[in-house]
Amino acid sequence: MEQQSKEQASYLGPFLTMVFLFFIVGFLTTANTQFQGPLKETFLAEVGGLKNTFATLITFSWFLAYPLSGGVGSRWINRYGYKGTLIRGLVVMIVGLGLFFLSSWFTVRFPEAAWRVGENVVPYGFLIFLLGSFVVGASATILQVVINPYLTACYVRGTQPIQRLAIGGSANSVGTTLAPYFVTGVVFGGLSMSEIRIDQLMLPFFSLMVVIVLVVFLLMRFSLPDVEGTKAEAGERLERSVWSFRHLALGVVAIFFYVGVEVCIGGNINLYAMELGMASPALLATLYWGGMLVGRLVGSSLSKVSPRVQLTVTTTLAALLTVLAICLDNPWLLCAVGLFHSIMWGAIFTLSVARLGKYTSVASGVFMIGVVGGAVFPLLQGVLADVLGGWRLSWCLVVAGEAFMLWYALMGSRIRPKDVVA
Repeated sequence: MEQQSKEQASYLGPFLTMVFLFFIVGFLTTANTQFQGPLKETFLAEVGGLKNTFATLITFSWFLAYPLSGGVGSRWINRYGYKGTLIRGLVVMIVGLGLFFLSSWFTVRFPEAAWRVGENVVPYGFLIFLLGSFVVGASATILQVVINPYLTACYVRGTQPIQRLAIGGSANSVGTTLAPYFVTGVVFGGLSMSEIRIDQLMLPFFSLMVVIVLVVFLLMRFSLPDVEGTKAEAGERLERSVWSFRHLALGVVAIFFYVGVEVCIGGNINLYAMELGMASPALLATLYWGGMLVGRLVGSSLSKVSPRVQLTVTTTLAALLTVLAICLDNPWLLCAVGLFHSIMWGAIFTLSVARLGKYTSVASGVFMIGVVGGAVFPLLQGVLADVLGGWRLSWCLVVAGEAFMLWYALMGSRIRPKDVVA
């Protein structure tokens, strides 16, 4: 028993490593979405009536990487282990940040290089930025394929899996809360939209590349043991398709809706505020992500409340707040939804991979497919905003997403006896 406790306690260091990497993922994910507003006023100044659609392509490109990269992460885990996969994922991130740097440099160096469609002019630098969003999104996918099952499976004294995911999520939320003001205050120096210059992108992204290189160097020297029972061993064959687990398959759909509605508010609330002429659009995004941070800090202490109950309560309250925001045309109410979105990821993931045993690492990769909702929903909302002439009614998409997650909590997450892995 004493030996077992020592082995369990040894996961504290790796656990803290995953928490830090979750911070990086959250920071870069939200920083990427916050470029929608500034780039709409710079790169997309000559796009015409499709500015919202093109601006939301930034978020679309990021989250499009999730369904295409999740399987890569799972295969890398089985081949290279958790540590080897993390290092490779961070190298991919460095490449993506380099593309962000290149997008600014190219536009400054070749200002006339652009894609012209009728009267619409899209600089090639913007297309390079979209490619960078996809590549960094792929790296975030690979990292999360490692982080989520690792946090669920690695034992830390006095915690349960959903609590460890909530703690990791809290670090993620610290990153998402800091990101809006990193973009507006650090990258663009607090300038108004009309004063922003593309060349201001280069130094911050180069600095981030240096930081990630240092993280890779430190991680290579750090001990990060694999967690037993979470992946197939060498030569071991998985007898059934991971999609045959009903609660997992429906969990992928639930996470599709969850990430979709989360990013709709976090990414597009700035554009909604700009439409209403509000003075500080970045403040709303910060309050939204800040609400998620508060919610995750509270959620990390809810050890006696089941994931099913947590998901039921939070989806119900989030839906009611969104309906009220639509009725009153009030974006401030959408900020409060972040408080309830905060623990949905952990609850859905925990319910989805419950009792999967050696299928867990593969399930984590499959789970990432659902994150493409973060690409589909914000883009669809941007199209609706252009078609409807405003953002107000487009928030009905969020209500639909909350409704499906509520159904998953009540019915779809139930585990059939044949889906229990010994």
